[in-house]
Amino acid sequence: MLRKHLYLFSLAVLPVMICSGMVYSVLALYFSHLGASTGEIGLIYTTGATAGALAGPHLGRLADRYGRKPVILGAMLGFLAIFLGYASMRQVELAFLIQAVEGAAWAALGTAASAMVADLAPPAERGWAMGVYDRTWFIGWIIGPSFGGFIAEHLGFRCTFLAAGSLLLLGIGLLSLVPEPRRSPESSGGS
Repeated sequence: MLRKHLYLFSLAVLPVMICSGMVYSVLALYFSHLGASTGEIGLIYTTGATAGALAGPHLGRLADRYGRKPVILGAMLGFLAIFLGYASMRQVELAFLIQAVEGAAWAALGTAASAMVADLAPPAERGWAMGVYDRTWFIGWIIGPSFGGFIAEHLGFRCTFLAAGSLLLLGIGLLSLVPEPRRSPESSGGS
């Protein structure tokens, strides 16, 4: 049963990874199209990474307290808002705010999803389970960049972000089918 839930969870996260591949393959070009300099693009990405670094431990604590699924769902909904934000953005200055939210969404997904995988797998199979889950990231990044580049080239940047947001709804639907795993005392950390 746990393996079935692990595969279903990985399938739920796959659209997020495809979307991220779609978006990140063209995002710097989009920022440049909106008038950002190369230095500004670097600062935009730095803003996202800084927000993620600051938010990660707090979001991990929320996943321990309230469960993995609510935090993962919050991250997915955050990505949906982010992609819609990119699609509607007219000034590159807004990218700093969107990237800050995106950094927090990545931190939420990274911490809560890793914890969920650990909860879904028996201790002796956690490395294998993490490998199955990590494969999802790679598959998404195999599919996403080509798909995103194709859409951006033929339909435009904004269509790429809207397509990513639409695809993300599939992941949110699949996540609703994954039960919140019961955590063992060792994975709860006694807190």
